Amino acid sequence: MMRRRLPPLAALRAFEAAARHLSFRRAAAELGVTPTAISHQIRLLEATLGLPLFVREVRRVALTVTGRRLYPALRDGFDTFERGLADLSPRTGRKAVTLTATTLFTARRLLPALGAFRGRHPAFDLRLHASDDLVDLAAGLADIAVRYGSGPFAGLITEPLLSERFGVLCSPSLGLSVPEDLKQVPLLHVEWKRPDMAPDWRRWARLAGLSGLTVDAGPRLTDDGQALQAAVAGHGVVVASLVLAGPEIEAGLLVHPFGPVIAGETYHVAATPENMACADVRAVRDWLRALVCGP
Repeated sequence: MMRRRLPPLAALRAFEAAARHLSFRRAAAELGVTPTAISHQIRLLEATLGLPLFVREVRRVALTVTGRRLYPALRDGFDTFERGLADLSPRTGRKAVTLTATTLFTARRLLPALGAFRGRHPAFDLRLHASDDLVDLAAGLADIAVRYGSGPFAGLITEPLLSERFGVLCSPSLGLSVPEDLKQVPLLHVEWKRPDMAPDWRRWARLAGLSGLTVDAGPRLTDDGQALQAAVAGHGVVVASLVLAGPEIEAGLLVHPFGPVIAGETYHVAATPENMACADVRAVRDWLRALVCGP
C-alpha cells in the first residue's frame, strides 16, 4: 500500500482554524494554544508546501489564492472526521435541540425557515428560544446559540455566520433620494441595551458628513421590530439592520435610498465542545450555515 504524504496534522488543524476565523488569535483560543504556536504551525505547513497560505497584514491576515484553494478541502475533511467519530459514540441524540438567539434574529431569520429545517431533518425536533439576555450554554439552558459580538466566546466552539450592516431605511412613499432630505422627515430612534454599540443617527450623520441634522429629535422605540413597523407605515426614517430588514426590502415595503452603511459586529454560531460533538446539534449548525450563506 502507498503511504499518504501528508503534512503534520497539527499544522493542518492550525491552518483550518486560522482560515475559518481569519485570525491567529481566535484559532489559538479554539485549539487551546498560543497565537505564536499557531503561527509556527502555519509557517511549517507553508514550508512543507513551498507556498504561502496567508498574507500577513497589520492586525489581520488574509488567505492567498493557495490558501483559499486549500481551506475548503480541509474544512470538509475535518467535518467528515467529526461526523464519523460522533457516529461511533454510544451517546444517543436528544429528543430536541434548543437554539437560542436574539429576539429579532429569531423572528426575522429563524422562524421563517423553521419549516425548511423540519423538512430537511424530520428526526430532529428544533426548539427556538428567543432572548436578548445571554444564555449560559454550559449550564444546559440551551444546546446551541447564535450570538452577536466580536467573539470568540470562552469555553465554546464558535464559527462566524454573517456580518451585520446598518443603513437608512424608510417607506418608498416618503420619496427620499439624498441625505439632505432627512431634514424634512421624522427620525426614528431605537433604545439599545448597549448604547456603545448602537448604530444611532449621530453616528450615521458623522459618517455621512451631514451637518445640520437634528440627530436627537423624533420618536423613540424600544426595539428594532417596532421601529421597522413604524418605518413601513411611513411614520419616519430609521437606521436599522439591512440584514434583518431583508423581507421588507425584498417586498418593496422599505427602501435603502442612500448610504453610508455602518458596519456592525458578527453573528456567530456557538456551542460547547460536548454539544457540538452530537449529530443533532451539528445538523442545526449546518442549517444555520446554509440559511445565511446559501447551500
